[in-house]
Amino acid sequence: MTDEPPSQLESSRDAATHAALDPDAPGATLFEALLPVVLLVTLLASSVAIFGEDSSYGPNQIALLLSAAFAGLLALRRGIGWRALQDGIVQAIVIALPAMLILLMVGALIGAWILSGTVPYLILLGTNLLSPQWFYPAVCLICALVSLSIGSSWTTAGTIGVALIGAGQAMDLSPAVTAGAIISGAYFGDKMSPLSDTTNLAAAVSRADLFEHIRHMLYTALPAGITALVLFTLIGRSSIEADSGLQEMLTRELGAEFHLSLLTLLPLAVLVILSARRYPPLPVLALGAVLGAMLAVFLQFDAAVALAPEGMHGVAAALAGAWIALFDGYKSTTDAASVSSLLDRGGMSSMLNTIWLILCAMTFGGVMERSGLLHRLLEGLLTFVRGTTSLIMTTLGTSFLGNVLAADQYMAIAIPGRLFEKAYQDRGLSPLNLSRSLEDGGTLTSVLIPWNTCGAYMAATLGVATFAYLPFAFFNLAAVGFALIWATFGVGLIRDPSAGLVRA
Repeated sequence: MTDEPPSQLESSRDAATHAALDPDAPGATLFEALLPVVLLVTLLASSVAIFGEDSSYGPNQIALLLSAAFAGLLALRRGIGWRALQDGIVQAIVIALPAMLILLMVGALIGAWILSGTVPYLILLGTNLLSPQWFYPAVCLICALVSLSIGSSWTTAGTIGVALIGAGQAMDLSPAVTAGAIISGAYFGDKMSPLSDTTNLAAAVSRADLFEHIRHMLYTALPAGITALVLFTLIGRSSIEADSGLQEMLTRELGAEFHLSLLTLLPLAVLVILSARRYPPLPVLALGAVLGAMLAVFLQFDAAVALAPEGMHGVAAALAGAWIALFDGYKSTTDAASVSSLLDRGGMSSMLNTIWLILCAMTFGGVMERSGLLHRLLEGLLTFVRGTTSLIMTTLGTSFLGNVLAADQYMAIAIPGRLFEKAYQDRGLSPLNLSRSLEDGGTLTSVLIPWNTCGAYMAATLGVATFAYLPFAFFNLAAVGFALIWATFGVGLIRDPSAGLVRA
């Protein structure tokens, strides 16, 4: 997941690092390692071609499982037992387990915060304070500041991001562009925050100082951030004027369904304060969800009763409605389709398909890692290294490939980090070059892959398909682009002669 405070995912970090250093995986030929990848790409492409937007609701999961089975057969053929493969699958799922638990908590939080009036109030604030022309860059900046303060792009997207998506829809703006702005801002703030888990992981794996690593990331993060703001501004300036009639209708309908006041922002305030104080995200999100549900019983009594099963009345019905919002989300009572489309969402059940996708992806990644196929594939990429430029480009490509195959950004950082550490030392390069490349190629591309834990999370939380928001994740795309350009021209390279012999 991207990126929670260090106290939250220490076990996942340790597991990913252990997997990267596991010396027991038997060797494999490069041809063998490529076969499951070719099969996976073929099946996923077929899935999209046949099922279109519905491909992530089952077809992609089958493609991942079939590819995992094929990789397992190759491993069994080389004498690797089923127990070893099963252990690899379990270990991969253990790494992703915190992400799946957080998904459930975010689902509960969204349902509770809609019922409590927190999300509706934020939607009204967004539509009243932000004009369509400046909405996208403002969203990017807001998410960057929130993420920088709490060190978590996931929490940012799951809280303020959900409200901003709703505000954009209320103004008839593109959900895909809004999601791209949320992700761009959230990832910029996340990468610049010392509270970020993957920022800490990339520095630790590379043996680089954390704050020097953050400063070194400015080479790609700063121009990418500026590029994103410029592009969002240009898109926003072409947006139509706000429809005052639509805004009036939204204010009227939300006002009729909820009792909205500053008090409804209490759950958000508690969550931001606790996150900034570096409390673990999972219990913080759970507390935010429960607090939202409790607040709904007192502030939104009628709305909570409306969710309850027929025949229930009074306080018992309100409590039942709050309970339902936690596990099954909120269902609006309004007749306005445009309003119900904003509010009918959330609940733990809304995240189950995404968890299914993550389980299948981690099964494939676990088999690939434990069978040695993933390590052999990444080793094969080392053959393309001829100098400093190709080394950095290969690191970027390897981290991206790790996200595709292992479906988890921790693996995409830890394995290439250990694999390329000596290569950077041999060329007299500072570990800061490696840590920045791991972030650019690993962390920032994880959200662009539908079956990766990050891509699956953002799609489920924001309600926008990964491939729909991908073209508008300007910061993530631009950062990788600048990383490739700087590698080509040697910009931002830091030499460390004590690390080894300097070679071109």
